[in-house]
Amino acid sequence: MSRRAIVRARAPLRLGLAGGGTDLPDYAARFGGAVLNATVDRYAFASIAPRDDGMVVFDACDLGRSETHVAASVLAESRLLLHRGVYERMVRDYNDGAPLSVTVTTVVDAPLGSGLGSSSALVVALIEAYRAWLDLPLARYDVARLAFAVERTDLGLAGGQQDQYSAAFGGINYLEFLRDGEVIVNPLRLSEGVAAELESSLAVCFSGQSRASDSIIREQESGMRHDDGAVLEAMHQLRADAVDMKRAVLMGDVGQVASILERSWVAKKLTAPGVTTARIAALEDAGRAAGAIGAKVSGAGGGGFIMFVVPVERRFGLIAALAEQGAAAHPVKFSERGSQTWTTGARR
Repeated sequence: MSRRAIVRARAPLRLGLAGGGTDLPDYAARFGGAVLNATVDRYAFASIAPRDDGMVVFDACDLGRSETHVAASVLAESRLLLHRGVYERMVRDYNDGAPLSVTVTTVVDAPLGSGLGSSSALVVALIEAYRAWLDLPLARYDVARLAFAVERTDLGLAGGQQDQYSAAFGGINYLEFLRDGEVIVNPLRLSEGVAAELESSLAVCFSGQSRASDSIIREQESGMRHDDGAVLEAMHQLRADAVDMKRAVLMGDVGQVASILERSWVAKKLTAPGVTTARIAALEDAGRAAGAIGAKVSGAGGGGFIMFVVPVERRFGLIAALAEQGAAAHPVKFSERGSQTWTTGARR
């Protein structure tokens, strides 16, 4: 690849259908975790363009933030942590410590704190862009493991492991998190009719509240470390729900999907304070009044997106009812493809 070309990458965001939280290392290392999630047609994008002035520019368009640094192996002054973390890891491990003079531009199709795994999807997109830029032989498992290492080890950010794997692989996946640290991605192969029925029975609604999942996740981790019986019991239920959700999705049983979603939401609210809010509860009530038969927040909770299961014939009315509550609601469109890269016109 010509270093005068611009490399672009994208990675899909995801809806967490069941098992979220059991991918946290504190749980998975003791009991083994299981998650079922599905990627949707919202993406994190990253582009790398060459520079010839010895500088590094990070431009996070959706955040309205831009930084310029002298190219170095460590960018200690950077406040765009994800951009910095990926850059430093790629330079250290894959470019012999030699700095790169590049412009890195990013944008994400969801607000910060959406509960759609947007931060990890962005890290996956950044790694994919550098992988193509440096012509690295990294497979999807490698990309996902590297994204997890950047977020959780290098940057010390709290969170689990499902988002990195869903963004790298794409599709509807049953993810197993083994006690030895290994992760197994099991793609669910649905018939066109089953996939269409499930997709057409889902809607998402932004609560209007972005949340920092860090505090909720740390509360969950604390409960597990101190063997809080209520927290552990709720986590065990979430893991069992992932197994049941896999079966319901494969059978195309939308009623059972809704039932498991409801059960998981009850369990999720027992894992930490702040998982739900008055605004979330009000939107749930409005959605149920409009015909929803199941609802749950995607992600750690406290804000972000709420997903609803609704009979296909009533989805339009559900979306309209949520709009009357001042909430932006949308249909769901699954994305089968995981992270990908391409190049665009060379710089003159």
